[in-house]
Amino acid sequence: MTRNHPQPSRRTVLGGAVAALAVAAGTGTAQAAPGSGWPTEFPLPDGWLPEGITIGSRPYAYMGSRADGGIYRTDLRTGKGGVLHEGAAGLASIGLKLDRDGLLYVAGGAGGTARIVDARTGELLTTYQLTRDAAPFINDVVLHEDRAWFTDSRAAVLHGVPRGRRGEVRALPLTGEWVQAPAGTNSANGLVASPDGRGLIVVNAGQLYTVDLRSGHATKVTLNGATDVAGGDGLVRLGRTLYVVQNRLNKITVWDLDRKATTATLTRTITDPRFDVPTTAARYGDRLYLVNARFTSPQTPETTFNAVAVSL
Repeated sequence: MTRNHPQPSRRTVLGGAVAALAVAAGTGTAQAAPGSGWPTEFPLPDGWLPEGITIGSRPYAYMGSRADGGIYRTDLRTGKGGVLHEGAAGLASIGLKLDRDGLLYVAGGAGGTARIVDARTGELLTTYQLTRDAAPFINDVVLHEDRAWFTDSRAAVLHGVPRGRRGEVRALPLTGEWVQAPAGTNSANGLVASPDGRGLIVVNAGQLYTVDLRSGHATKVTLNGATDVAGGDGLVRLGRTLYVVQNRLNKITVWDLDRKATTATLTRTITDPRFDVPTTAARYGDRLYLVNARFTSPQTPETTFNAVAVSL
């Protein structure tokens, strides 16, 4: 792993301004309920190629671009937005999460990187080269305890990037019941912390697994009510309720987890005619906001893209 600092280190940059940055960036824990007049659909730039979305405690959504690694910020109250972080040729922003201190952790896809971006200014603060594999795909990220954990869809490993302090990236090989997809196809995708906080839940090739963060041992979750979560992409967990975005099936399945997430029971399915291959979701109040990746449509600079909201 290598790390580049185009700007001073995180601690130096933020210093005593963490609280102010958090207010400006809309981070924290409490979320107000969306107003009845807030839009439930809003546009993204043509050719944006979105896949990831994250929302903090204030009503702003951040959405990455597979086209060039840019990040777009939208005010959920109005649906209006603009480019926060300019992209560049050869970059991608896949999954992303907003931390309480106003930093965005961004999965870099085929570049094999994790980037940290200031959610207030759009500045790139740090780039971590997570892997030197020839064909990686750093896909999604979750913030848990002292690390941001990233999936690599092309390797049986999780990468843990330090949060809030200096440190080295931890590579955690996945063992146990983990079944890696054949070379050239995607395995690990979305991930969330388990209800007991002791590990992670990862969606992998249509199945859910719990991962012990001490050992990397993966245990397959028993699914009740369905045999799989085909097309499983982004995950959102609220308590013991898990929302699984099943992208090309244009639906979200809702599951009840037991305390240790050894079993998941299907309770209902959310569909919407506006879904067009939604990939990931983020919660604000009583809504889930999703980006439509439109994988079954032409992926050109002229292709239109949007995000939509549905009730929880």
